[in-house]
Amino acid sequence: MRLHLLLLLALCGAGLTAAALSFSLRGNWSICNGNGSLELPGAVPGCVHSALFQQGLIQDSYYRFNDLNYRWVSLDNWTYSKEFKIPFEISKWQKVNLVLEGVDTVSKILFNKVTIGETDNMFNRYSFDITNVVRDVNSIELRFQSAVLYAARQSKAHTRYRVPPDCPPLVQKGECHVNFVRKEQCSFSWDWGPSFPTQGIWKDVRIEAYNICHLNYFTFSPIYDKSAQEWNLEIESTFDVVSSKPVDGQVIIAIPKLETQQTYNIELQPGKRIVELFVNISKNITVETWWPHGHGNQTGYNMTVLFELDGGLNIEKSAKVYFRTVELIEEPIKGSPGLSFYFKINGFPIFLKGSNWIPPDSFQDRVTSELLQLLLQSVVDANMNTLRVWGGGIYEQDEFYELCDELGIMVWQDFMFACALYPTDQDFLDSVRAEVSYQIKRLKSHPSIIIWSGNNENEAALMMNWYHINFTDRPTYIKDYVTLYVKNIRELVLAGDKSRPFITSSPTNGAETVAEGWVSQNPNSNYFGDVHFYDYISDCWNWKVFPKARFASEYGYQSWPSFSTLEKVSSTEDWSFNSKFSLHRQHHADGNKQMLHQAGLHFKLPQSTDPLRTFKDTIYLTQVMQAQCVKTETEFYLRSRSEIVDQQGHTMGALYWQLNDIWQAPSWASLEYGGKWKMLHYFAQNFFAPLLPVGFEDENIFYIYGVSDLHSDYTMTLTVRVHTWRSLEPVCSRVTEHFVMKAGEAVCLYEEPVSELLRRCGNCTRESCVVSFYLSADHELLSPTNYHFLSSLKEAMALCKAQITAIISQQGDIFVFDLETSAVAPFVWLDVGSIPGRFSDNGFLMTEKTQTILFYPWEPTSKSELEQSFHVTSLTDIY
Repeated sequence: MRLHLLLLLALCGAGLTAAALSFSLRGNWSICNGNGSLELPGAVPGCVHSALFQQGLIQDSYYRFNDLNYRWVSLDNWTYSKEFKIPFEISKWQKVNLVLEGVDTVSKILFNKVTIGETDNMFNRYSFDITNVVRDVNSIELRFQSAVLYAARQSKAHTRYRVPPDCPPLVQKGECHVNFVRKEQCSFSWDWGPSFPTQGIWKDVRIEAYNICHLNYFTFSPIYDKSAQEWNLEIESTFDVVSSKPVDGQVIIAIPKLETQQTYNIELQPGKRIVELFVNISKNITVETWWPHGHGNQTGYNMTVLFELDGGLNIEKSAKVYFRTVELIEEPIKGSPGLSFYFKINGFPIFLKGSNWIPPDSFQDRVTSELLQLLLQSVVDANMNTLRVWGGGIYEQDEFYELCDELGIMVWQDFMFACALYPTDQDFLDSVRAEVSYQIKRLKSHPSIIIWSGNNENEAALMMNWYHINFTDRPTYIKDYVTLYVKNIRELVLAGDKSRPFITSSPTNGAETVAEGWVSQNPNSNYFGDVHFYDYISDCWNWKVFPKARFASEYGYQSWPSFSTLEKVSSTEDWSFNSKFSLHRQHHADGNKQMLHQAGLHFKLPQSTDPLRTFKDTIYLTQVMQAQCVKTETEFYLRSRSEIVDQQGHTMGALYWQLNDIWQAPSWASLEYGGKWKMLHYFAQNFFAPLLPVGFEDENIFYIYGVSDLHSDYTMTLTVRVHTWRSLEPVCSRVTEHFVMKAGEAVCLYEEPVSELLRRCGNCTRESCVVSFYLSADHELLSPTNYHFLSSLKEAMALCKAQITAIISQQGDIFVFDLETSAVAPFVWLDVGSIPGRFSDNGFLMTEKTQTILFYPWEPTSKSELEQSFHVTSLTDIY
């Protein structure tokens, strides 16, 4: 057994006195099923599925149909057990606790055969007093109940009225009554994910022993005093005082780089005690603030807090402190009914650009530091500044938020309630209150978190009657809704965190929802709050179908992941779009048909006689469709930030659904399972650029808007070029006069009737030509080159098959792909199979004969491996 022993030392005179001992029980445990017929070793942190796989008792759970084949795992009741020796003398300690950072989910805990407590909430931290039962040699058991069966029993016991939905849609192949258990809601299935209701100890478990007193929680919030124009720091520490007498001492708080050191005298009475301290930062000291990615630095300051207490007890905490303010601005807008909905960071309005985060795996023990780093680095590499941590997953691990702090990624943090109504019996509320209180304490110190949101889509579900509730019963459900999200969660947020705003739901009408009694008649209004918008039938190239809302926090289109990703979890018989596997993997009703419908509006569908080629071409085409659809919609939101049209506009956020995948399947994600970039993610790198020209048509007039996320005005020019599909030389080019692009605005830079554009450019037709454009200053490119199609590409004339070749060379750790094409090529896709890494650009319109693209590998690779795996596709290859 590997020992994980943490010794917290305190100076006492000339010697050393132990303040507390912490002994981790992570490592090898024994696991057995309900009837004892199956016993195996398993790792903690971990889960039963992972243990079975590691022992070779099951295949990869994601392989083919194993989400159905292994349903038995979640329906059994498993027990985790361990025997261990305490590596210190127990009798010398006044208090000994068993601390469980995360238990998934419903369990009874026995310590030395004595029941010491129960768990029912995956999101809570549990601590049990074992002082009177702990010995030198000990046994521990966690007897789990199947979360699926527990949820069913809880639902059945709720006899007063139904709490919908009972079950997910059949296409999701999931389990029922997930709203009755405080567990990762998507673990019972979702429209992009499988059903794997795991059991296990998913975070650290340890023994803590201490004398006199122990620091249980430590958290802080920087607060800016506008009237005094100075920063303050509110520090809250929670102690368990086991001394029979009051404990006196002092606290020394030091932030060296801010020339701050302050000392406070404290007295701790026996019992659970909270110490609140208020640190003033001198206004004569310049405090560098934390900024989102693309808007400034993420400056942080090292802080130490030393508690010097009676008995020679010293407790020291270290933390990084970031200073930033956040405001949610809801105020009247001239020329439009309703209210604005946007965020100011450090007093500066910020357009939130990004996506929605879901758990990157069904099995949390597989979510490594390396995977988090890769996914979050891909966020900033695509010029995003925001992620919404969606309410059907988990409150992410500490490292996720630390990385967001360091990378400048703002986090819209949902509480973990999604797409359901919830019970409000006292036991359920008590569990939720403990969960929310704990998560606020754990997370409030992170500057990246800019807002708390009570739930995902539950206001909309209730008020738009997703669950077909009788109108006469609605008041009961509204009362439950207000009880849970307003009288409990909101109350706890307002008491525990004054440093960021709270809204009850997403989508919501914000202040208008409050005015209407916490539920709005139309929670998805374009005039208030945020909206979620999905439309898979209307033509996504027609920007008029999109809502000109204040803030778009969800929108998107599906695509399939690359063949190299699917290949790992499928067999040859699965490799067709209509195979049993392809239908099984699609958890969104009619999703495969909707993708082909949307693609067929503007592209010819693959017609190869080779089934595998057709499958690969269809995968490629779904990614082209998704990227182009989300590009069109996002650019509409970006250019709507500064204008009111027909009383609508001032859009200040675009978070597409979704960033990442939980398994290898069709979904709305731009990052495949494991992190490979889809075409959409490369497009996002361009459409979320700090400076962007956006082209569109209205009433046969072609417009180009300039969109700036910069903090300063810039003088620049716009270049507009037109190519025919048959020529690599532009048939015409126009450069505007110099103009000043205002900081933080979206303005019209160019307009021209399409007929005039076509006439001016050598008698082009809509079907024979394509427009590209970019912003520059002094011949230096300031923006990505954007483009506008004048017709559907299935109607394009003289679009000939492009012969594209690549010469690969290496420069240090980076590989250079020198491309050459024989013709204009739309949606050029470079692929290196399963070799992990990303290109500098991909899915691009190639209008020049040559182009250089870089490849950044995420793991060591060689030129020969790349050459063997490399494949290039363009739209002309499937026509």
